[in-house]
Amino acid sequence: MIAVHPDGKIMVRRCLVTLRPFRLFVLGIGFFTLCFLMTSLGGQFSARRLGDSPFTIRTEVPGGPESRGVLRKMSELLELMARRVDALARLGNGSEQAPQRAGEACAAADRLPAGAGLMERIQAIAQNVSDIAVKVDQILRHSLLLHTKVSEGRRDQCEAPSDPKFPDCSGKVEWMRARWTSDPCYAFFGVDGTECSFLIYLSEVEWFCPPLPWRNQTAARRAPKPLPRVQAVFRSNLSHLLELMGSGKESLIFMKKRTRRLTSQWAAAAQRLTRKLAGTQRDQKQVLVHIGFLTEESGDVFSPRVLKGGPLGEMVQWADILAALYVLGHSLRITVSLKELQSNLGVPPGRGSCPLTMPLPFDLIYTDYHGLQQMKQHMGLSFKKYRCRIRVIDTFGTEPAYNHEEYATLHGYRTNWGYWNLNPKQFMTMFPHTPDNSFMGFVSEELNETEKQLIKGGKASNMAVVYGKEASIWKLQGKEKFLNILNKYMEVHGTVYYDSQRPPEVPAFVKNHGLLPQPEFQQLLRKAKLFIGFGFPYEGPAPLEAIANGCIFLQSRFSPPHSSLNHEFFRGKPTSREVFSQHPYAENFIGKPHVWTVDYNNSEEFEAAIKAIMKTQVDPYLPYEYTCQGMLERIHAYIQHQDFCAAPAPASPGSHPAQSLFVLAPNATHLEWALNASSVPGAWPPPHSLRAWLAAPGKACTDACLDRGLICEPSFFPFLNSQEAFLKLQVPCDSTESEMHHLYPALAQPGQECYLQKEPLLFSCAGASTKYERLCPCRDFLKGQVALCQGCL
Repeated sequence: MIAVHPDGKIMVRRCLVTLRPFRLFVLGIGFFTLCFLMTSLGGQFSARRLGDSPFTIRTEVPGGPESRGVLRKMSELLELMARRVDALARLGNGSEQAPQRAGEACAAADRLPAGAGLMERIQAIAQNVSDIAVKVDQILRHSLLLHTKVSEGRRDQCEAPSDPKFPDCSGKVEWMRARWTSDPCYAFFGVDGTECSFLIYLSEVEWFCPPLPWRNQTAARRAPKPLPRVQAVFRSNLSHLLELMGSGKESLIFMKKRTRRLTSQWAAAAQRLTRKLAGTQRDQKQVLVHIGFLTEESGDVFSPRVLKGGPLGEMVQWADILAALYVLGHSLRITVSLKELQSNLGVPPGRGSCPLTMPLPFDLIYTDYHGLQQMKQHMGLSFKKYRCRIRVIDTFGTEPAYNHEEYATLHGYRTNWGYWNLNPKQFMTMFPHTPDNSFMGFVSEELNETEKQLIKGGKASNMAVVYGKEASIWKLQGKEKFLNILNKYMEVHGTVYYDSQRPPEVPAFVKNHGLLPQPEFQQLLRKAKLFIGFGFPYEGPAPLEAIANGCIFLQSRFSPPHSSLNHEFFRGKPTSREVFSQHPYAENFIGKPHVWTVDYNNSEEFEAAIKAIMKTQVDPYLPYEYTCQGMLERIHAYIQHQDFCAAPAPASPGSHPAQSLFVLAPNATHLEWALNASSVPGAWPPPHSLRAWLAAPGKACTDACLDRGLICEPSFFPFLNSQEAFLKLQVPCDSTESEMHHLYPALAQPGQECYLQKEPLLFSCAGASTKYERLCPCRDFLKGQVALCQGCL
């Protein structure tokens, strides 16, 4: 943009710097003329460019109103030329007439009489510029005529075809006509406003229109040949992984320290698993790991809090995921910035409306909700095409009712974190609390027998450590009552972060060590008898670390249970789960004598628990699924068997004849997989582990299976989704309907109305209603590894 200010300054604020030679030449004439004028008037001229920004040209010209009037006229003429060149740039005119004007423009000053005054010289140059503008206009009109003839010649080849196989083609062409300039990525792929460019783009870059016959052999993009498969080999040296993780953020420094500290345990676990999986063929996968919450675009709220007692659970888990994938022998690419993500995915320049510039080079992508949102914004239609390869690390889980966009919107389950229409198993949690999702987990340091014996001999019988590094955790109302009781029997220690002075929330009798590095915190736990929680944070890794170091974990029982209905922390999370204690996994899967859950509001119960704990002796204990080998085994099974890009199992009634798949158990309480039933290719977990019950009214399938020592398995729902399954359970159906509902299949009460599931993405272990008796698929599981059935490896 060119403007003359009242004080005589001319500002050229924008320049077309990506023009072909002719377009640059025409605009250059104007700049040459402007520069000559400024010099003639005794003014100053300067130009600069910052990064990728346009050129900025600034001149300062002395003089009175007359000079400024001439300059304003020059500004108008140059602005007219810029508009003409803009039009020529859009047309792509290759006229060769323009170079003939070079001599005329460049010799403008030479043709002036030697004795001409300053104003005559300015007016002569202004007249030259005016003549050039007229000639540019003539070139423009000639180009328009040629362009029209070419367009008419190709009109029969570039009309939107009427093909029933591509019903959206004509509509997409209309959209492109109106909006193709809305995102620079369209121009990147060759769209220039012509019908042919629209159809080429919509048939070769996107897939809404059929290929153009005359483009088949020459212009169509050919997919590159897939790379030959390489066998994955277990790794024990993690030095290259540490390089891949990068540096510069406190969060990455923390993760690298953790990985380095656990290197020997990962190496030992790899050796054991190698022997266990002997003979198993494993393809090496190309894996992208994008940690979205560490990007600057998402705010990266974690890195600044690493050294101030902030939550470390997510970084613990991500460090262990990276280590597990690397030790398993897969090829990793790690990104913690949006720019790196775009580069690795092949995102075209623009605003994210277009597909990727190349086929996705990764078999799997591990990310979080922040990264998922970033991919959707920048991958265009490719996101829908490749989202089956994504695995979302999701601490608290996403239930199917919140994941299905249409259902969530219609039934009040929509939150800021759900509605992605993924297979619910693509969400991977920190603890196995949501069987609709996959359990990813993390690891705790495993002790050898010598270390365990040393810990048992060095325990202080009256030492307690409080769970919580942030002072805000100590603001819990009513804590004084139970802390005073605890102080009667034990020496109370804390690890609360503070800058310069002791946090006022921490009572004077508490010995506060401040924020400790992980090795020193481990040593503190190895001396302590008790690790006590105040009710927050929920489901972190610290209680497992304490139990692994020989502590007893004491936590509060919640009555009523905490959920999105009554607790701010869970509000907006894509789950209806009710939490009955601070750490449900520790309560349900470990339990006494290692874990005690009591009512902190009941002083007598709390004091009785403290007395009993002081008399209880426990050995260090770590569930197998939280060892390095357990995590490697679990992720190996997922990579080998989980395929969400394959066609989903049908949900329609009668898809699987239940009479040939199931038999009623001898005690007539549930269904079992028939011994003579044929195998189901590709089904994982293998369906022979299936057991099916009709749950009591108001009971979720998750709880109905746990009550029987089993795990709900949502991938088995399609086998049960038929009227025959109800009949096998001796439940006659007066009527049978198929609808979208996250509690189906189920039997409605009162009456004998059977409801089947219409939408596969809504099969859900979670959810209950007193109106329904849900038909629940359960399975067995390996001891210490609830994610895997006994035949899953």
